[in-house]
Amino acid sequence: MKIAILSVSEKGKELSSRLQELLEDDPTIIKTKTFHKNVKSNIDEVFDEYDAIIGIMATGILVRAICNKLNSKYSDPGILAIDENGKFVISLVSGHLGRANELSRKIANLLNSEEVITTATDVQGKIGIDSLANSYYWKIANLKDILIFNKAILEDNTIELAITDNINYLNDLDSKNYKIIKNKIIKKEDQSQNSASDEIIAIFNNNSINLIPQKLVVGIGAKKGIHKEKVLIAIKKAMDILNLPLERIDKFATIDIKKEEKGILAAVKSLDKELKIISKAKIANFQHDDISISEFVEKKFNIPGVAEPCALIEAGENSKLICKKIAIDGVTVAIAISE
Repeated sequence: MKIAILSVSEKGKELSSRLQELLEDDPTIIKTKTFHKNVKSNIDEVFDEYDAIIGIMATGILVRAICNKLNSKYSDPGILAIDENGKFVISLVSGHLGRANELSRKIANLLNSEEVITTATDVQGKIGIDSLANSYYWKIANLKDILIFNKAILEDNTIELAITDNINYLNDLDSKNYKIIKNKIIKKEDQSQNSASDEIIAIFNNNSINLIPQKLVVGIGAKKGIHKEKVLIAIKKAMDILNLPLERIDKFATIDIKKEEKGILAAVKSLDKELKIISKAKIANFQHDDISISEFVEKKFNIPGVAEPCALIEAGENSKLICKKIAIDGVTVAIAISE
């Protein structure tokens, strides 16, 4: 997630800097940038470039600044308001699809503040279909049907999730509002035209929503002679940060100079996943705003890094990091998803 933090007062600016430091320690926060004063012009600059905007200011100021920019809850960034004392963290816009609720909880925990969330499913302690899709990194094909499903959930109805055997990571889904149905035959008219074999179909009465998993790729770099167990520990740590099971991983990727690294090969084999090999030349020519440069790797191999570019390249065009590189005991991993 890329976050812009806006402030108007000196006290707000101090909190902005403090929050930036706290968020930069979070591997799921790919980039943070602070902006001071000139709220409307700063909103114009950041609105389409950042996943979330945090305004450390009076809610009224922020609302007036964003009102002409808002387009749709399906595409607007998550927007949060925080008072300059850091007492309240308010999820203001795009609570679910824009992850403003999720971010509000994270920041409230960091600042020891009180989160203010008003979306109906969250207030009732239920998991909306859009929140569920976000948590597993699924794209929702027919966004306008979200309301039908969330209303059904609020009324304590059960949503069927029809999946194939390719989806093997939902066994621990803990919600009485969802029922997993394996290998259910779905009528052709209920499916999207480009339905994938690993697509999930959410069903309620005669309504259906197509949930399409984004390709999730784990990039791996490691010291020579690394042990399998150390690689597995690093992979699990990264997935735990995202609160995702290991089964959600689609592929792994590493650089060609590590293609015979036994620890990496054994770890990937034990997870029954494919390992894609990315050439050093391809990494050297690859450019992406999410990549953070490793001075050691750059000096030794003349490339910016291994884990991040490998994950992004294999995830495909317009991919983005959801977990920046973390280094654990000689292993570096990063996680990217497809657009």
